[in-house]
Amino acid sequence: MIRKATMQDLPAIVDIYAYARNFMVKTGNANQWGDGYPQEKLLRDDIAQKQLYMIEQDGAICGVFVFIIGEDPTYAVIDEGAWLSNAPYGTIHRVASNGTVHGIMKQIVGFCRAQIHHLRIDTHADNHIMQHLILQCGFTRRGIIYVRDGSPRIAYEMT
Repeated sequence: MIRKATMQDLPAIVDIYAYARNFMVKTGNANQWGDGYPQEKLLRDDIAQKQLYMIEQDGAICGVFVFIIGEDPTYAVIDEGAWLSNAPYGTIHRVASNGTVHGIMKQIVGFCRAQIHHLRIDTHADNHIMQHLILQCGFTRRGIIYVRDGSPRIAYEMT
């Protein structure tokens, strides 16, 4: 089941992101979220804006992600490639799980495509596991975008 997160979910959300950061470090991706990202203030803002979602199985929270329909300013410029379409799109951000359930990325993509068919997502060059999952879900690599702090991310799109 996928549902919007509430403030009561915040402790579980913080735990999932902590687990994900540790997993990323263990699998060679120490730089993407190494500074404690996403911070609790950002998570609270995501909940308030109703864009943070929870994945539950058997009543337990096992994953989280942000889904936003509309233009993402970090996707305005793309280097080393081009977008497939300029049509309205949804963006998937900050995907994380606690490692207890497999197939979460496919669930997320299915949920998001049910709302808007055109999707975009990005990840760090060191995040080989996420790159594999993104491609496995049917996205195509489109180029390089730059996040708010100026660091590059590999950008993907599904139309």
